[in-house]
Amino acid sequence: MKNDQDQRPDIQSLEDRKSFLLDENRAEAVQKRYDKGLRTARENIDHLCDMGSFTEFGSLMVAAQRGRRTMEDLIKNTPADGLITGVGEVNGVFFELPKCKCMVLSYDYTVLAGTQGAFNHKKTDRAIQMARSANLPIIFFAEGGGGRPGDVDFELIHSGGLDVPTFVEYARLSGKVPRIAVVGGYCFAGNASIAGSSDVLIATENASIGMGGPAMIAGGGLGHFHPTQIGPSTELFKNGVIDILVQDEAAAVEAAKKYLSYFQGKKANFEVEDQDQLRDIVPLNRKFAYDIFKVIHTLADKDSVLELRGGFAKNLVTAFIRINGYPLGLMANSTRHLGGAIDSDAADKAARFMQLCDAFGIPILSLCDAPGFMVGPTFEKKAMVRHSSRMFMVGASLQVPIFTVVLRKAYGLGAMAMAGGSLHESYFTIAWPTGEFGGMGLEGAVKLGFRKELEAETNEEKRQALYDQYLKALYDRGKAQSAASFLEFDEVIDPKYTRDWIVQGIESHSIKASHRMIDSW
Repeated sequence: MKNDQDQRPDIQSLEDRKSFLLDENRAEAVQKRYDKGLRTARENIDHLCDMGSFTEFGSLMVAAQRGRRTMEDLIKNTPADGLITGVGEVNGVFFELPKCKCMVLSYDYTVLAGTQGAFNHKKTDRAIQMARSANLPIIFFAEGGGGRPGDVDFELIHSGGLDVPTFVEYARLSGKVPRIAVVGGYCFAGNASIAGSSDVLIATENASIGMGGPAMIAGGGLGHFHPTQIGPSTELFKNGVIDILVQDEAAAVEAAKKYLSYFQGKKANFEVEDQDQLRDIVPLNRKFAYDIFKVIHTLADKDSVLELRGGFAKNLVTAFIRINGYPLGLMANSTRHLGGAIDSDAADKAARFMQLCDAFGIPILSLCDAPGFMVGPTFEKKAMVRHSSRMFMVGASLQVPIFTVVLRKAYGLGAMAMAGGSLHESYFTIAWPTGEFGGMGLEGAVKLGFRKELEAETNEEKRQALYDQYLKALYDRGKAQSAASFLEFDEVIDPKYTRDWIVQGIESHSIKASHRMIDSW
């Protein structure tokens, strides 16, 4: 066995060259990350990938600045040109799922602020090509300052670099492979475009994401701002840009692993809550709101819920869950916000989520408690006519099945949209005993349909009694057991058997992915 002194010179030269990539040999740059409470790019990758499974490529690249810096300087200070790429396994150890190879890319903020250099664009394009060829999911750590103007080596063959294929090639993978963006720290311009083009954007509380950083904004004469003022994560979580907001990079990596797990198939082992609890969550008083998350977490396998866009359009919840180990996409009305009615933001949120599930062959579970679409001048100013219609357009094109469970209200177009366009568009539509059905909200139906009768009664007490009489008649006709007699939906069930219906639905289908494009919004 040879010792170090017997090392071949070519092998030793390679090892010496690659030593400049290691965090332990970059103490000053690493310490700057730690001073900001952040991890290095390689630490995030080590956390993400199963131990020893990450195979890096393109590591010997340096910045395209040979015309202005020495090679020794570039090797030392621009390792990998600020972009680490490679293939690793994710979730193969602790998630009890089939092995999943992933393409992993990470801009390295310790190298020229994680900017997109000429060579690292080339490396990104190569990684995208490899991911497309092998159908590899992509996990992209996108932190960085955008385009890099200092790469002088390419000035003779590029004017503005506007022929770079990175963005369109990454976009072409929409619906083909899962694409996950993770952002901690500052993410501007081209880096932000990568994040915004991804299927899901996971960000930390200290992240700032924007289409231009401070220098670009100031250069355009638009004022001077600190990076933290440009697209702070708390604002972007509320407006729907960020899907999952977490405390730090460690939590972001865990969220990325959990998100990816739903695309890796069925889990063999799972635990279930006591399903009898479902009987008591929806109040008997039909006017009382309730916590939809109690329904979701009781119905789903334990610890299997991952909510998406939780800060945005809170009247409609979207999440990935598991039932008997099977992954599902879930959308549900939340009565604690707008009474569960669907506005423009909620319609957009639901439509894109349905696209995401359909692209990758994940069936959809809809928990319906919808009094309808929001109406009135305020909401029409927000283009309700167009936004609400997205749910019907997407629902009509789905290849995955929808399973609809009416928890309480199923009124009008909003309820139809929650079921994919019609209560018969779902593979099954079932109701709990608290379910109630109608072409519109009962109160509105009485006021509109019996207006002449109500106006003809001049005595206020008698008019109220007449109103209550009409309302009760409509409710009796539309409550679940009565409405079921018209076969407008399939069955009324004891809530504790909901999981059984869902499993039957999943196992009755040979579910295929559509691989269609997913809207960025």
